[in-house]
Amino acid sequence: MGSRTSVIIGYDAISPLGITMETQWDRATRGESGIGMLTRFSVGPDFPVAIAGQVEDIDHLPYPFLKPRERASWSSPVFRHAMVTVKRALEISGLEIGPDIAPRVAVTYSSAVGGLDAILDADRRMIRDGRLPHPFANPNSCINMVGGKISMMTGATGPITSTITACATGLTSMIIGSMLLEQNRADVVICGAVDFALVEPIVAGFDTMNGSYHPKEGVEEGTPKEASRPFSIHRRGFVLSEGAGCVIIAAREIAEKKGLEYNTEIAGWAMTSDAHHFVSPNLEAVKRCIAESIAHAGIRPADIDAVNAHAASTKVGDKVEFDALNAVFNGRIPPVTANKSLIGHAMGASSAIESIFAIKGMEEDKLPPTINYRPDPDMELDCVSEGERMLDQEYVLKNAFGFGGCNACVVFRRV
Repeated sequence: MGSRTSVIIGYDAISPLGITMETQWDRATRGESGIGMLTRFSVGPDFPVAIAGQVEDIDHLPYPFLKPRERASWSSPVFRHAMVTVKRALEISGLEIGPDIAPRVAVTYSSAVGGLDAILDADRRMIRDGRLPHPFANPNSCINMVGGKISMMTGATGPITSTITACATGLTSMIIGSMLLEQNRADVVICGAVDFALVEPIVAGFDTMNGSYHPKEGVEEGTPKEASRPFSIHRRGFVLSEGAGCVIIAAREIAEKKGLEYNTEIAGWAMTSDAHHFVSPNLEAVKRCIAESIAHAGIRPADIDAVNAHAASTKVGDKVEFDALNAVFNGRIPPVTANKSLIGHAMGASSAIESIFAIKGMEEDKLPPTINYRPDPDMELDCVSEGERMLDQEYVLKNAFGFGGCNACVVFRRV
């Protein structure tokens, strides 16, 4: 690996498991679910979705950008949650973005859905009250404004772009960030993703697409915590959730020059497109993405110690991911963890949060369990279903696949 290798110098997340990394990791390793009843908005008896993965309030956190006036203007939760994760990740990294480095700090932090809630609120106000939208309604809905607000907060003036690839957005932001480092267009990149898609038409829309969790008629399905079931024979769609994750990467030479600590690098990556269907994945494209990411890392499939799967709990998606893994690993798939069993599906933020869990697991030689797992005879997998497992991990494969056939895979290496 060269001096422009991407190393991870800081990270932070907010998820249905908690608003601090310590709480989230503790709950994840104990196999606790963050799924509960949907309370983000009023749910009537005819609304088709009743459960979700929701994050707790963060407005009490001691950050200056959470002042009431700022919250009133930037009403969509994507902004404050993104900014909190970035602020804390920077604090952990020890990097100070001063005038000397600011032009070399890029931002690829993005969102799949963005602040659509602000436009919906404005539309409802026009219909109900005949009042024109708030001046900040349109800026709230601009997905690139997430990165813009981050650059304003941090002072970063390097390249900035929104890497929108649906459910793969968070992982794609790291890949594009690595490309900027490799091409010497930046020295540090603020990567990640945020999504708060628990608004009525989006939630209901996933139901009409038959993508979100549907309890089986006439069958006792258990509690909300038991609804997200990746790779399981009784999987019945994903549980929509929300959250944010920030991963700060730097060129190895810059990290070492500035005395910034790191113990994980992005060893390899790949992106492919399905050119197939707007939601149904293409096995060949998924398989190629996994294989190319491993090849780009300069290793063999047998060198991968664990897989952090996309595993949204859909019938078709989980099976295609399994078939791709089975082909690449020639029937000897490493242990697989599916974090969506714990946190649900936070859209573009999922792969950012899950990458952070994968990195944390590498640091501590741990794999969080996949909960609610019942083996599917068509998918022979070691899903770490017995509970937390101690495992030394040098290489971990992270998969993420988004609507529109956007595939992204990264190989993380502990150094």
